[in-house]
Amino acid sequence: MLFKILLLALVIGGVYYFFIKKKPLPKETETMVECDKCGTYVSTKEAIIKDGKYYCSKECAGVKG
Repeated sequence: MLFKILLLALVIGGVYYFFIKKKPLPKETETMVECDKCGTYVSTKEAIIKDGKYYCSKECAGVKG
């Protein structure tokens, strides 16, 4: 009888662990965008925005300096 109770507890615990338990999401995710000129992917933190479009570098954006 005790063995059946322990087995049932293990099965319920396994179901909870594999199917119900939510996995934590990463706290901060980077969004990658494609350069409008060359197609290189760059994070939004590093991208240069000009006229509402994302660029990977000053050269692609046509910005001097």
